[in-house]
Amino acid sequence: MTDALIIREIQAGEFHLLWPIFHEIVAAGDTYSYAPETSFEEAQRLWTSAGTRCFIAELGGACIGGYMLRANQPGLGNHVAHAGYMVSAPARGRGIAGRLCEHSMEQAREAGFTAMQFNNVVSSNDVAVHLWKKHGFEIVGRVPGAFRHAQLGPTDVYVMHRHL
Repeated sequence: MTDALIIREIQAGEFHLLWPIFHEIVAAGDTYSYAPETSFEEAQRLWTSAGTRCFIAELGGACIGGYMLRANQPGLGNHVAHAGYMVSAPARGRGIAGRLCEHSMEQAREAGFTAMQFNNVVSSNDVAVHLWKKHGFEIVGRVPGAFRHAQLGPTDVYVMHRHL
């Protein structure tokens, strides 16, 4: 990478920068439980509404990925963060998701979260499972057939957790 990766927070009005990546990933139906036909407006609401922070990764002025960060649960569960990450297909395999994960954990710590939990990691998403384990997450639960994978049909999901 000759250009420096910039990770910055965006507001709802900039969600259009992440939308092409979001749309491509969700439409594939193999890693996120959002409906493949999720609209721009719904995606924008999910990733930028009150209580949810959205960040993008830019390289050479182009958005190549992003993540959202929020409390995993309200009230008595709001000390545990939740995040979701997306990286454009051409930028994969270059350490971008790992950088986003590290950045999100820093942001979560600064916001006062004491742990982070991923509720719905599709078990067939080997790259993500390996990456989250590399960053200190453990599989703390398995939910049989909880994801309707576009190619594989009912697929297990993992709950992954780590203390911050």
